Amino acid sequence: MHIIGIDPGLERMGFGIVQMTSRKLIPVEYGCIQTNKNLSVSSRLKQIYESLQKILETHQPSHFAIEKLFFNKNTKTALSVGEARGVALLAASVAGLRIFEYTPLQVKISVAGYGKATKQQVCYMVKAILQLNTNPSLDDTTDALAVAICHAQNTISNKLINI
Repeated sequence: MHIIGIDPGLERMGFGIVQMTSRKLIPVEYGCIQTNKNLSVSSRLKQIYESLQKILETHQPSHFAIEKLFFNKNTKTALSVGEARGVALLAASVAGLRIFEYTPLQVKISVAGYGKATKQQVCYMVKAILQLNTNPSLDDTTDALAVAICHAQNTISNKLINI
């Protein structure tokens, strides 16, 4: 099973694809879709959509997991992240993927075992769980991989409960 995790953002949208085997999670590809802030918002959203479409076509994940928005004091930032998140949801829907959403709290608990884990703690655990040689270069990428890990762990838990 291939899972894509998404950390939504207009300037940088993190993505992380992991393969879930019976024994472990294997990183397949991860990175960020970066947009130029000198472009119009609509052009940036189009760029995100087209880039995400290519990633979905290339890797054909079976599961799409995305971080839910949490209230942000900066309304302008929250709105732009919401718009980018909407574009990601559209790309997943057009690709026919089932969408799973997780709050930052759920992701942190799943990955680090603690809902108030720091960015550094989450990064450390992502690196350990996926057996990466180095930390991902951007927090957005780390967060996207954490979302994918969270979904994998929830999928395993649900399978165990349904036995």
